[in-house]
Amino acid sequence: MSRRNSIKSDAVLSLTPMIDVMIVLLAVFMVTAPMLTTGIDLDLPRAGSSVTSDDQAAQVSVDKAGRYYMGDTQMAAADIVKKLAAMRGENPKLAIMINGDQGASYGAVMGLMGALKDAGFQRVGLRTKLGD
Repeated sequence: MSRRNSIKSDAVLSLTPMIDVMIVLLAVFMVTAPMLTTGIDLDLPRAGSSVTSDDQAAQVSVDKAGRYYMGDTQMAAADIVKKLAAMRGENPKLAIMINGDQGASYGAVMGLMGALKDAGFQRVGLRTKLGD
């Protein structure tokens, strides 16, 4: 009798431990993701459910008074563009999400968006809340 025929291979791959790990990771990310949002408190306008947002994008905020913020630091629009241009040097695919307060003037939000477009940023979006 040959040695090759006498060895039986009963290799079984159990997916249960891998699924358990994935569920734990999912729970951890679901709990920590809302805590990662930093910045000022804004009342975002509502939009339809088809509007999506990019949570990996650089966040720029415009409050009711038309002041500009990166995170919770107030900055001039030109300074924000310069800082984002420096960040784009590290990440050429940098996306920018503008969080405009519902009471902010249209001109303040669009002025910032125009300055970013003039600086060569292609991925600029507006963040909204999902509609009811």
